[in-house]
Amino acid sequence: MARKFKYDYYNDVFKATAVELAALRGIYAQDVAEILDIHPVMLYRWKKEYRDGVIMKKPVKGSIESSTSSELKRLKKIEKEYERLQMKHEILKKSIQYCSDQKKKSLNS
Repeated sequence: MARKFKYDYYNDVFKATAVELAALRGIYAQDVAEILDIHPVMLYRWKKEYRDGVIMKKPVKGSIESSTSSELKRLKKIEKEYERLQMKHEILKKSIQYCSDQKKKSLNS
């Protein structure tokens, strides 16, 4: 058998997906390795790395964890409340200015 000159490099998402496929009920790791055109030993090594936390599947673009989602909702709520308080503050400043202007006019008359 000839030695391979160019090696394939797989990213963590590919490895994690392969491991998850092999973990499905009724699916054999041998079949997954054959379909993905990798050696079964490589798949078993990836399984071990996945268990040990070396390989981590990154969230799919556009998906958000539930904790992040709840934090974003909380942040939006706080921002709305902040805007409302800013508006209230501006109105109060204007009313104070108006009242003080009225006092000045009444004192000058």
